[in-house]
Amino acid sequence: MAGCSPSRSEALASRVGSNRACRSSGDAALVEALRSGDEDAFRELFQRKSGLMKRIARGFVASDAVAEEIVQETWLAVVNGIDRFESRSSLNTWISSILINQARKHGVRERRSTPFGGLGSHTGDGPSVDADQFEKEGDAWPGHWAMGPRPWHSPERRLLSLEAREHLRHALGQLPERQRQVVGLRDVEGCSAEEVCSLLDLSEENQRVLLHRGRSRLRASLDRYLAEEAA
Repeated sequence: MAGCSPSRSEALASRVGSNRACRSSGDAALVEALRSGDEDAFRELFQRKSGLMKRIARGFVASDAVAEEIVQETWLAVVNGIDRFESRSSLNTWISSILINQARKHGVRERRSTPFGGLGSHTGDGPSVDADQFEKEGDAWPGHWAMGPRPWHSPERRLLSLEAREHLRHALGQLPERQRQVVGLRDVEGCSAEEVCSLLDLSEENQRVLLHRGRSRLRASLDRYLAEEAA
């Protein structure tokens, strides 16, 4: 009705649209800086993204050394290809697509050279935490935690928060490959579900299942960690 305050979904849509507009504007300025050879802009982008890029690449290959090589190859491709970037996607998605393409090539080479006996059988289908800890289809935020994190009021709890983040970072690295890739792109890199499906060549349903399983395993790992700290 006229005069009514906007619904939560309308407010969310407005906020998402505003964020996308800001990101698009920021991308345009950054792309122009990179094209003009602005070393400070490149250095800031490199420092901001390289750590995460290595973690994503590590999900495709067996060693940190190869992951670092993939990141270096990706940055070289970004520098050589920035003039051909057409802004059909965000700069972030474009860089991620280059990274994943490079990582896939290395992953294929590794699998070809891996002895048959060295291939693991772990599929990542084991039990995880109760699905009731996530909001369901039809809720305001399907797939997200039903209960958000509590505020850290004391210095001790803030320290625990930092330690918990480090624990989660380690736990993310222990997820099955596909879950690690999806969770890393969605929850760390900030890609949308559509972007992840495109980057990893996944169906919408597979992306949703992998994200749910990965998040569940991380939540279970964090619950065990916090229980040990509280003991």
